[in-house]
Amino acid sequence: MPEETKMSASELGALWMTYHKKTMILRILEYFIDKSDDQKATDLMSDLWNQLHSLTLEMETMFKNEGAAVPNGFTEKDVQLEAPKLWDNGFDIMLCRILKEISAGMYVLHLTMSYRQDIIKLYRDMSEVTETFYGHFTQYLLDKKLYTRPNYVNMPKSTDYITDKNYLKGTNIFGKKRTLNTVEYGYLYHAMETNIVGMQLLQGFTQTTKDEEVKKYFMEGIALTKEIIRETSDILLENNIQPPATPGGTVTNSTMPPFSEKLMMFCNYLLDGLSLGGGGFSVGFSLRNDLQYKNMIFAKDLFQYQRKGVNLMMAKGWLEEPPKMNL
Repeated sequence: MPEETKMSASELGALWMTYHKKTMILRILEYFIDKSDDQKATDLMSDLWNQLHSLTLEMETMFKNEGAAVPNGFTEKDVQLEAPKLWDNGFDIMLCRILKEISAGMYVLHLTMSYRQDIIKLYRDMSEVTETFYGHFTQYLLDKKLYTRPNYVNMPKSTDYITDKNYLKGTNIFGKKRTLNTVEYGYLYHAMETNIVGMQLLQGFTQTTKDEEVKKYFMEGIALTKEIIRETSDILLENNIQPPATPGGTVTNSTMPPFSEKLMMFCNYLLDGLSLGGGGFSVGFSLRNDLQYKNMIFAKDLFQYQRKGVNLMMAKGWLEEPPKMNL
C-alpha cells in the first residue's frame, strides 16, 4: 500500500481557517438553539449543528494524524447560554444564512487549494451541507415573510451589444446616468441585504460587550454599515427602485453578552471579509463607473476598519496565529 501523501502547507492553512470558522458557528448555533422559540428554526439549526460537529471532529483527526496541534478555535468558554435572548424576529436564521454564504465562498477557494483526496472530499461534503442549509434558511425567511425578494423586471425579448462608451459613464456635466442593469442591481441588493444583517449583529454586540475599546470599535462598524446602506439606497432610489426592507431581526434590551469578545471580534472579521469580497465582484462586473468608484471607496473604508480590528485582537491576545511556514 503506498504511503499516504502528507498534508501540504496550503491544505494545512485552509483547514486551520476552516476549523476556526466552524467552531465559531457551532458556538453561535448553541446559543441560538437554546433561545429559539420556533420549532422549525430549532430543527434546522440543530440539524446543522450535528453535521458541522461531525465535520469538525473529522478535521481534528486530520490535524492529529499529521502530528499537528489542533487549533484552539472557539470552545464552550466563548458562549454563555445563560445570557437572555439578544436578537428576536428571525435574526438567528438571518445570521445563519449569512454565515453559510461566507462558508460557500471559503469552501470553493479552499477546495482549489487542496490536492489530497480526503481533504478534497471534506470540502465537497462541507459545500454540500452549506448549499443545503443556505437553501433551507432562505426558504424559511421567505415563508415567514422576514425577507423580501429582489425586484422583478420585464424579461428581455432580444439581445444586444454595447457600442457606445457613454454606457460606462455614471456621471456627466448634466448629472444624468443611465439606468442600472440587472447585474449591477444584483450586487447593490446583496450589499443592502448583508449590511442590514451586519448592522443588527453589531448593535447586539455593542449593547452587550463589557470592553470599552471593543464597544467603540463596534460602534464604528455600525456607522460604516449605515453609510453603505444609505448610499446604496440613494443609488436605487435614483433609479426609482425601492430599497429592500427587512422586517426581520430585532435587538432586545438584554445587556448580558452571549459570546466572548474574542468570538464577536472574529465574527465581525469574517463579515468584513464577505463585504470586501462582494465589493470586489461589484467593482469588477459593474459597468457604470460611479458604481465602481463607490465600491472602491467602500472597500478602502472596510479594509481600514478590518485592519483596525485585527490590531485590536492582537492587542487583546485574541488572534490565534496560523501555522508557520517551517520547511
